[in-house]
Amino acid sequence: MSMPSISKTLGTSIMMAGMAFGSATAMAADGPLRGNVRVVIGSTSTGGDTYQNSNIVVDALAEKLDINMKVDAVGASSAFRTLDRDSRGNTLMIFHDQSYLGYLYGVEGYEDIFEKYTIGPTVAINPGNAYLVPKDSPYENLNQIIEAAGNGEEIRVAIQPGGVSEIGFSALKNAISIEYPGQEDNLVAVNTGSQSDKNQQLFDDQADLINGTVQANEQYTRLPEDDQKAMRFVWLTARQGTIEQAPEEGLGQTSREQLLQYVEPNVNVTMGDSESFTFDKEFFFLYNKDMDPAIVDQIDEALVEIYQEGDIQETQKKSFFIPDFKPSEEASEYLKEKMSRYESIIENIK
Repeated sequence: MSMPSISKTLGTSIMMAGMAFGSATAMAADGPLRGNVRVVIGSTSTGGDTYQNSNIVVDALAEKLDINMKVDAVGASSAFRTLDRDSRGNTLMIFHDQSYLGYLYGVEGYEDIFEKYTIGPTVAINPGNAYLVPKDSPYENLNQIIEAAGNGEEIRVAIQPGGVSEIGFSALKNAISIEYPGQEDNLVAVNTGSQSDKNQQLFDDQADLINGTVQANEQYTRLPEDDQKAMRFVWLTARQGTIEQAPEEGLGQTSREQLLQYVEPNVNVTMGDSESFTFDKEFFFLYNKDMDPAIVDQIDEALVEIYQEGDIQETQKKSFFIPDFKPSEEASEYLKEKMSRYESIIENIK
């Protein structure tokens, strides 16, 4: 399934939304979103990508609409419950693909977001979802890992089950089942928790491959091979077009050109029928189903102006996020299609 480039999609989304909506400045004074607004996020970390990305967007919205908005890192279960209780619009939510992947994986506390909530606009992508091996691993690349599993070797993969961390593992397992039928169980999940937990599995030789991120793990790729903590990238799940929009200097001491070595078409994880798996971790708003639709429009209008002005894109890229604005209606249809695409992978390996 081919997907349009983000830069083209982003530009078209902003242009079309700008034509559809009027001035957000005019709406700021007259719009229904007023007073203090709490933006809950599906993470408890104030140092993670969800909090950082949400702060960038919420600060810009608060300034544009001249209202008080605050990001509150309460975690997924609490965020959904809080959103359920407030239909006034004084509570909004920002999360990422975990919100529907958790439902597809059957994680307790997750429901079908497209049935229960109103989907708001997408705002950014974290392009850093990655898989890494020890620097002294015998596996030079992901193709060798797939081949090894296909030839009967057990490959242990440290993941946090039930979402963004697991979807790449599922895709790998699906690819092995396509290329080496019956051998997919040689790819074994080592279910663990936070990124530090996954890293520790690699340090202790309890995993051959881990899910990580460019932001959290790039520092370990700079270490000499004889260091117990030394790692190297073998796969970034993001689309090539996503990484191409990252700053040329990349992150840390890893340039954009180097990061492009780890995405398709240089790394191929087949989905069958000549299609290669990719996954962009995208952030978006969720609203209470009974919230005033005029608030949905008000936020869309404000973000149209914010993205047209262009400052937010520069701020996002400095933090290694890729701008990715789609207004609510377009975002909902896009994310529904995206959920359906990954649902087929999850179903194939059950």
